[in-house]
Amino acid sequence: MSKTVNIVELLSATLGDIVSTQPDDLAAARWDRSGLSASGTPLCVVHATSVDDVSATLRLANAHRVAVVPRGAGTGVVGGSFAGTGEIVLSLAGMNQILEINEVERYAVVQPGVINDHLDQQLRKQGLWFAPDPASRDISTVGGNIATNAGGLMCTKYGVTREAVLSLLVVLASGEVIRVGRTTAKGVTGLDLTALIVGSEGTLGVVVEATVRVHRKVPGSVATVSGYFPSIRQAAQACSDISAASLQPMIMELLDDRALTAVHNYLTLPPAPPGSSHVLVQTDGVSAHDDALAILAVMESCGGNASLAASDEEAAELVRIRRSLHPAMSSLGTTLIEDVCVPRSKLVEMFAAITAIEHKYDIVIPVVAHAGDGNLHPNFIFDTPEPTEVIWQAAGELFHAALDLGGTLTGEHGVGVLKQRWLGDELGDTQLKLQEEIKRVFDPHGILNPGKVFAAHP
Repeated sequence: MSKTVNIVELLSATLGDIVSTQPDDLAAARWDRSGLSASGTPLCVVHATSVDDVSATLRLANAHRVAVVPRGAGTGVVGGSFAGTGEIVLSLAGMNQILEINEVERYAVVQPGVINDHLDQQLRKQGLWFAPDPASRDISTVGGNIATNAGGLMCTKYGVTREAVLSLLVVLASGEVIRVGRTTAKGVTGLDLTALIVGSEGTLGVVVEATVRVHRKVPGSVATVSGYFPSIRQAAQACSDISAASLQPMIMELLDDRALTAVHNYLTLPPAPPGSSHVLVQTDGVSAHDDALAILAVMESCGGNASLAASDEEAAELVRIRRSLHPAMSSLGTTLIEDVCVPRSKLVEMFAAITAIEHKYDIVIPVVAHAGDGNLHPNFIFDTPEPTEVIWQAAGELFHAALDLGGTLTGEHGVGVLKQRWLGDELGDTQLKLQEEIKRVFDPHGILNPGKVFAAHP
């Protein structure tokens, strides 16, 4: 029998019914929300329910040199978790238990398949909450957030996933299990492998448990400011000025006029003011109201028509409009959701670069931004099933524009396969080689998510 047949049979003999070769399971694993797909069909899907399941899968795959693609909810947008020919899919979606909530030390211990919003709902019952809140929080998993170092709306004030992770239980390519990090308030023993694994996109090990920092409910209230601007330049300038004024909003989101119009149409809301870009800001804590008034004044000084939300219901509706961006974009056509980050003082320049690229390539690129940390999500809209070469050329020019402004290729989505070709442009040859060597130390035979982030190695 061939190696392919042997590994599936070995997995089935070891793990039983959690090994699936059902066509629907195999087909689903070829895709994520990037719109890209893997070539061919994976060997099988292992629906892991325990650390032992993950360890056994990796031990056998490593021994037989078979690739393994860890996968959660499949909500990634860079092709980082899909699988194709000759690959085993290791699904962690079934490992979805909240194992502990420690109110005294303010942490939660969770399995990787826990949905963001489910965790936050449980925490809020105890007066706690979890800061990372990507737009996909209703369907994305904590494990996926850790794999990509996801952010979200509130990371402006409370940080991205890396700041929320205290400790991880990780299964290495060999099947060995290690715990990295700690739950103490301080600790500097050895190198910080926790921070290294966060954002590594399943290329160094498989996270099977995470201890994450949670917050107590913030004293005071939440205030919401909504501002409409006649140009994207004015909206971006207002966001930069708010940051420069030493104000610390919890949320600061920017939608350009095309994005705002699309969301209003998608939600069947009354039309937004014509030609307007929208900035949504929320402040929290004991100074929330005073901070909101100061932010409102900054918006008005930049030409915005700004106001305070009059009720919690109005504030919730404004947040709902922002969170509806991705399905609204999908209603316009095929969407390539991009993700660059620039210094907050360079937002105006980055928006100008995007406009120039639109005109040069005669394409439409609506933009939403986590403006509080300079993270932009340009959405390339086109009418073909997958991006054409023109779209890739425009995307490459956009990436280089961000790098030229002192920014980065990705603020929170990750590299996957989508941005791999530009990785060296940001890192440089020496650092790229160093990172590839680190990958080899963790995964000598190159079985973990090969071809994602780094080029596959023998």
